[in-house]
Amino acid sequence: MKEKIDINNWIRKDHFKFFSAFEEPFFGVTVEVDCTATYEEAKENNVSFFLLYLHKSLLAVNQVEPFSYRIIDGEVWKYNTVNAAATINRPNGTFGFGYMDFYEDFEEFKTEANKEIEKVQATTGLIPASSGENVIHYSALPWLNFTSLSHARNYSYQDSCPKISFGKVREENGRKIMPVSIHVNHALMDGYNVGQFVEAYQDLLNEKEVKAYI
Repeated sequence: MKEKIDINNWIRKDHFKFFSAFEEPFFGVTVEVDCTATYEEAKENNVSFFLLYLHKSLLAVNQVEPFSYRIIDGEVWKYNTVNAAATINRPNGTFGFGYMDFYEDFEEFKTEANKEIEKVQATTGLIPASSGENVIHYSALPWLNFTSLSHARNYSYQDSCPKISFGKVREENGRKIMPVSIHVNHALMDGYNVGQFVEAYQDLLNEKEVKAYI
């Protein structure tokens, strides 16, 4: 489900028109998050650390409204739910694209996401997911402790999906620290909104809801 934003009466009207004229309207930041509690939670409950931190990022994304805005044929639409279009790594070093629906309950999300992971890993090629516009483009680079990141872009395509990438977890003073890159379309949101996401994500990473994952 989605609803159209009335641009003429939108508080971001001027911002939207200004940045929509850019050849590259995306801006990006790289931050570090403390994922100690979530890492321990995954180990304690024998669940995928990747799926757990991915799910918590989707929980945060769905709390910050501008992450649900998309530009379609020059109009702005707001989706009720945002899902994941994620790169799935294979043992042979390649990857494929997978589509994962968002569920508030982690157990339900994990079950469906594992089906998608198994499907992608059992095949070859990219397998572009028919995911629509209401997704976050996710990628994981667990081999790299990056401090910045750029993305391949097709400038002839009007892209407005946010892109979030996760890096290598490192140990620092007994804590688990992970770099996270966030790229968003400036016509739809500002640094303030990215900050809202990072704050919400860190709060969720700090929480250990063991009962939900038994």
